[in-house]
Amino acid sequence: MHPPVAISIIIPVFNEEESLPVLHQEISAALATMGATGRQAEIIFVDDCSTDGSRARLLALHAQDPRVCVVRFRRNFGQTAALAAGFDVARGRVIVTLDGDLQNDPADIPELVRELERGYDIVAGWRKKRNDGFVLRRLPSLLANRLIAWVTGVAIHDTGCTLKAFRRELIKSMAIYAEQHRFLPLLSAGSGARISELVVNHRPRRFGQSKYGLGRATRVVLDLMAIKFVSQFSQRPIQYFGTISLLTLACALAFAVVALFSLDFNGFGEWEMSVVTILCLLFSAFVYFALLGLLGELAVKASGMHRRSTLDRILNELH
Repeated sequence: MHPPVAISIIIPVFNEEESLPVLHQEISAALATMGATGRQAEIIFVDDCSTDGSRARLLALHAQDPRVCVVRFRRNFGQTAALAAGFDVARGRVIVTLDGDLQNDPADIPELVRELERGYDIVAGWRKKRNDGFVLRRLPSLLANRLIAWVTGVAIHDTGCTLKAFRRELIKSMAIYAEQHRFLPLLSAGSGARISELVVNHRPRRFGQSKYGLGRATRVVLDLMAIKFVSQFSQRPIQYFGTISLLTLACALAFAVVALFSLDFNGFGEWEMSVVTILCLLFSAFVYFALLGLLGELAVKASGMHRRSTLDRILNELH
């Protein structure tokens, strides 16, 4: 077991061999301006199974700087998994995340931490002046941020900026997966977290190629749907599935009324058989979603009972 530190800096890395020495120097310079906080720091590089010389560079940095910790994946899992692994091993009371491509400026770290110490739980970086291409990077990001703010009701200007600062107790209680690292402030807002934004410097990419493209837009939309469900319906899933089931029931009743008014009592024709078939399918969907919602209710209640019994057991042991 290692003692806690004042600040943990987590950097996901994938094929950033040339950037790593420069990034380490810049992080060290930023920490040097933070006095005792900077001296009680750890720098966690999470190597997402790089195929270039990143691993060798990271091991060299670890050998020369005891603050450097290296975590390496056996295969490529993506940025969210890399950040989650960094959160798992981080010991800092404050946790800062940033990209490994030098576009995030480590010189902004001290100001992020100072903003956090003003009473916030999360401070999100805002790349107000981005040094990226407009069509492939800035325009999709602008549209995505508008969509996310509209769906969730949480106005964050730049959800895709990796440069953020968190309080340890907040981030340690969160489980993230898929592409959900960009939604951490939104996930926290539902539990009452105090969120601030800070304009940060964004620099042109110096080495290599960007790992992101328009293909991630679909993943962002799907993750947004999941976040919306989790934040709004996780405690009462019957409201979500019940709404869908009631809509299908309404459609089934509408088809039933149409069928009754146009039914040929001398025998079913093709049209009538089609209506009856659709009616049966919609009623089946109604039953399916209703039962799924009830199962969700049972799962939520069972989870709550398990947490309650675990807490009671811990309290009894403490007594």
